[in-house]
Amino acid sequence: MKTTGTIILSSLQIEQKIKRIAFQIYESNSAEKEVIIAGIVGNGFILAQKLVQALQEVSPLKVGICEVVINKENPLEYISTSLKSEEYKNKSLVLVDDVLNSGATLIYGIKHFLNVPLKQFKTAVLVNRNHKKYPVKADFKGISLSTSIKKHVYVEFTKKSAEAYLV
Repeated sequence: MKTTGTIILSSLQIEQKIKRIAFQIYESNSAEKEVIIAGIVGNGFILAQKLVQALQEVSPLKVGICEVVINKENPLEYISTSLKSEEYKNKSLVLVDDVLNSGATLIYGIKHFLNVPLKQFKTAVLVNRNHKKYPVKADFKGISLSTSIKKHVYVEFTKKSAEAYLV
């Protein structure tokens, strides 16, 4: 499905942002042997997969991937991950989502990982909206936007391309 609206990031720009975020994650974890990239179900996981690929191209780090399943309509429901907690315990972890809007999804994801001791915990988003309801920030971000609250940001990933829209 093709979204209509103002394109804020083209496919090439998204590719460049992903590569830059991968370099930042590597710089932040250069002393580590392994990093886990945990993507929030949907576009967050797609972005996480792309970050894993980019990290493997730019760093010698062992990179694991984890899908974080959160019901975005009711984030208080049980949150599950594709990895067992022992697989990311005492490791560096980056929680990834496509858009940081109100901060709700990211903060509930963060809450889940607080139950396990981690060596380092960071967050990454492609688009950081500056209208947060919760006190959460993205450590790594592709772009920051200040827009009206009525506007929405959508990221659309297809097999061959990706675009971010302001609608």
